[in-house]
Amino acid sequence: MLDRSEIQIPKSPMIRLTELKLPLDHPEDALPALITRTLGIQPGQLRSHTVYKRSYDARKQKLLLVYIADVEVASAELEAELLARFQDNPHIRTAPDQSYHLVTTARQAPALRPVVVGFGPCGIFAALLLAQMGLNPIVLERGKKVRERTKDTWGLWRKRVLHPESNVQFGEGGAGTFSDGKLWSQIKDPRFLGRKVMTEFVKAGAPDEILLVSKPHIGTFKLVKVVENMREQIIAMGGEIRFQQRLADVLIEDGPEGKHIRGLTVQNLADGSSYELRTDHVVLAPGHSARDTFAMLHERGVYMEAKPFSVGFRIEHPQGLIDRARLGQHAGHPLLGAADYKLVHHAANGRSVYSFCMCPGGTVVAATSEEGRVVTNGMSQYSRNERNANAGIVVGISPADYPGGPLAGIAFQRALESNAFTLGGGTYEAPGQLVGDFVAGRASTQLGSVEPSYKPGVLMTDLAGALPGYAITAMREALPVFGKKIKGFDMFDAVLTGVETRTSSPLRITRGDDFQSLNVKGLYPAGEGASYAGGILSAGVDGIEVAEAVALSMTGNKGSA
Repeated sequence: MLDRSEIQIPKSPMIRLTELKLPLDHPEDALPALITRTLGIQPGQLRSHTVYKRSYDARKQKLLLVYIADVEVASAELEAELLARFQDNPHIRTAPDQSYHLVTTARQAPALRPVVVGFGPCGIFAALLLAQMGLNPIVLERGKKVRERTKDTWGLWRKRVLHPESNVQFGEGGAGTFSDGKLWSQIKDPRFLGRKVMTEFVKAGAPDEILLVSKPHIGTFKLVKVVENMREQIIAMGGEIRFQQRLADVLIEDGPEGKHIRGLTVQNLADGSSYELRTDHVVLAPGHSARDTFAMLHERGVYMEAKPFSVGFRIEHPQGLIDRARLGQHAGHPLLGAADYKLVHHAANGRSVYSFCMCPGGTVVAATSEEGRVVTNGMSQYSRNERNANAGIVVGISPADYPGGPLAGIAFQRALESNAFTLGGGTYEAPGQLVGDFVAGRASTQLGSVEPSYKPGVLMTDLAGALPGYAITAMREALPVFGKKIKGFDMFDAVLTGVETRTSSPLRITRGDDFQSLNVKGLYPAGEGASYAGGILSAGVDGIEVAEAVALSMTGNKGSA
């Protein structure tokens, strides 16, 4: 375990060096020696160095570790001299200031408190930031606290008993709790808000190394404690979190400047009662599976539109096969851990097939939130030491494939999920097929060498009827191509499990540059459910930005964002 002091955000000015490459098993003093050689300084002139990121380059037979390091030298004069000397070198630059500064703070607690709907990654960070700015948010979460929710989720996996309001999709921590806990993203992040997210996670008990490695992850068991600690932080700063409270309706009024939020109707799922909650500012972060919420908002006239998403299956291989194919002789090295992959193929029929949410050393999980439907997803623990690797192999679709308005994508998903329930025998078992049989177009009758991890279980069958024909055709073409990119990927005994439908929200609750709904002021669509994020890190960043917009509106401060 790294020492915390080794990976704190550096204080500018410092010098940042990138592309520092060393052998996998290099001695401890190799990095400072490389830094001094790169800068052309004496060892005594290097005051300190901080590892900002560590990744690896496996493109050649000899695998190399690649470091980004922030360096403090003996004097400000030497620093200026080095930056001037290397001004044309793109790998030697001034380290950016990545510290976070609140855009505003409330002078006193507001009479009308902001409300955050949903307590997944986006809602957690929206509430945390609002609390840090002194605005005492109220959080409404339809599910239960994370530990109670975990018990309910296991109820489906072990006993085939679904709790529609407490499952993989609904409850404290959101869908990201039962995932690999990946903490990287390809979003543009000029303000380094992702670093703020990571720092808050570490503060709440996440492993220190997530600030260091290039593809950090937490895993479900560690996420549970992190989420609980963040909840307590929000409460300690004046926030309030109400569980088993479902958003039943939005109260919208017409004003001189158009429609605006004036409150919410909330259903207490614990006793069935309802109440009105007065507020002018609502962060709407319900996640991508809050289908009843989307229908209610559409009925109330909140602007939304259909958008592309993807559907497919989960695929499982022995993790050792993926490790050997990706890492070669270095497979199993403790510093590298379980190998991952990312694949894409553009099929002849115009469809794109790609890997999604790859979970090294993980399991395939039952992820439905509605009775009589089967949905798959992937999950890993922090250790990533389960026998199989799994990933979604999905095909892109667009609103042209499911015409009918903003809610048509939900109907499309439901039809596939209900069909999967039937194909799996109607017991929440998932329909499965061997890759070799799938590519050959024949049903599977028994398993081979790969034992699927999905619980309650897998019923071997023919998956050809589980997705539209264009998706099946594209996937049958893609799998042998993937086998050429990763040796063994198209192995006969690899297992496909269906269906994966919740890759992203099938609609967008469109917002403007002010982060508010296009036609309802005071309503701030956010996170994955509104289609402004795709994963834990991007959802957390979006929660921060939306919270800032709410805070600036409430305090009247133009802010610095």
